[in-house]
Amino acid sequence: MRILMIAPEPFFEPRGTPFSEYHRIRALTTLGHQVDLVTYPFGKDVEIPGLRIFRAMRPPFVSRVKIGPSLAKLPLDAFLTLTAFRKAFSGKYDAIHSHEEGGLIGIVLSALLRVPHLYDMHSSLPQQLTNFDFSGSAMIRRVFLWIERLMIKRSRVVIVICPSLEETVREIEPAAQVVLIENAPGSADEHAVPAQAAAVRMQFGFSGTTPVVLYTGTFEAYQGLDLLFASMALVSTARPEARLLMAGGKPDQVEKAKAQARAAGIGDVTIFAGERPATEIPAYLLACDALVSPRSRGTNTPLKIYQYLRSGKAIVATRLLTHTQVLNDDTAILTGTTPRAFADGILAALSDPVRAAAIGRNARTLAETKYSYEAYLDRTRRAVGALDPGGSLAPVKDLA
Repeated sequence: MRILMIAPEPFFEPRGTPFSEYHRIRALTTLGHQVDLVTYPFGKDVEIPGLRIFRAMRPPFVSRVKIGPSLAKLPLDAFLTLTAFRKAFSGKYDAIHSHEEGGLIGIVLSALLRVPHLYDMHSSLPQQLTNFDFSGSAMIRRVFLWIERLMIKRSRVVIVICPSLEETVREIEPAAQVVLIENAPGSADEHAVPAQAAAVRMQFGFSGTTPVVLYTGTFEAYQGLDLLFASMALVSTARPEARLLMAGGKPDQVEKAKAQARAAGIGDVTIFAGERPATEIPAYLLACDALVSPRSRGTNTPLKIYQYLRSGKAIVATRLLTHTQVLNDDTAILTGTTPRAFADGILAALSDPVRAAAIGRNARTLAETKYSYEAYLDRTRRAVGALDPGGSLAPVKDLA
């Protein structure tokens, strides 16, 4: 199929939804489809056979876009719409594939071109208002909810990235064709070797016996970094030799986080590596002793959880739906959301190597079975197959 894909994000940047879009495109092209991607004017071009990238114009005075809802997205999405319409009517496409709020553009083009639309739902739009502290307005929330309902109801297929989003779709449209494709496209090229891990430890001055706690990902408010820093202060009291390594965050966010770490009394034991290329992350995971996800808001499963699972290292995460729809007590150390509870989880991972190793083995087994790349490809195949008028349009929901 020739697919016109609409992605209202900077592509490519090393953060959640662009990562998901990258792997979705890679799967589609691996399955033999051609993808024309219309996206924002920001991001790094990537080379994938079968992919062409078309960037919208950059609005005046807009040089970047942050994660989540923002006023900058209004002019960006306006220019994105113009580019998508121009591409849609200058070529012949078999389907429209839209991400996030791009689904609103997608359903209009789908109706005009008389081709099926696939809505790739990475989050609930109304929930974003809370997660990103964007607005408490009831009217704006109603508008976001109306847009979300419209995109779901007017799409032939809806891809969701976690079970909680599938429930959201079912509540809006019980008859919707929903395909659950977790953000877990692991592959052999994401493994690291001990020499790479040793290089990471050497880079930051860690000895071979230094206990290292690793956080990877964005520094947005919903990630729970305040909980992590408060917990690490307690960990540092019990294990003063332990270190916290933070891989992620924009430069301004890193500076703010450094100030928070100093205020929590852990400035001397916290190392900020900044945003790292995706190819480096497996070595960081292998170099550390415990992997943390202190997320405190939302229900979407963090993309990093699947990479954590593949690493075979002990995961410490809050016992919230955002984690428990993937993790359980066999595959992670799940904790309460207080600093003491999360600190106890980290200390358990550092102080009980037998338990940590068992949890890591279970985590890797889960990744290699339920969240393998073969399973990811199969679910992508089923989703696209439901778009084909000659294929099965039966609901494809039991794919986990």
